[in-house]
Amino acid sequence: MKIAIINGPNLNLLGTRETSIYGAQTFETFFEDLKSKYPAIEFHYFQSNVEGELVNEIQRLGFSYDGIIINPAAYTHTSVAIGDAIAAIKTPVIEVHISNIFGREDFRKLSHVSGKSVGVISGLGLKGYALAVEYFHSK
Repeated sequence: MKIAIINGPNLNLLGTRETSIYGAQTFETFFEDLKSKYPAIEFHYFQSNVEGELVNEIQRLGFSYDGIIINPAAYTHTSVAIGDAIAAIKTPVIEVHISNIFGREDFRKLSHVSGKSVGVISGLGLKGYALAVEYFHSK
């Protein structure tokens, strides 16, 4: 089984960025723990602050992976292109957000990704990624 995790802008700063919202753990540390918990899964991780690079990665992986977990971060609310890329691929996608986007500013309640994803996990911290992995793993 092959699962990709794609993170959008500013998620490279996890562990130092607004720790009251996003926590103190880096994504790299979390990712290593996740890989050790699921040794039979081939994981791929990609992060970019650039919208077009995220679209390219979705298209590159979207026909050969068993699942994609994406946190488009701020692009969730602005990127029609990311939503369109997800709609164009065959691989199922789960949208994950570390914070509860529905409990934050009003503009964060709009997602161009949710309607094209098989599910959304929001507000459960980094555990949301693990829950998405568990969903794909149990299929």
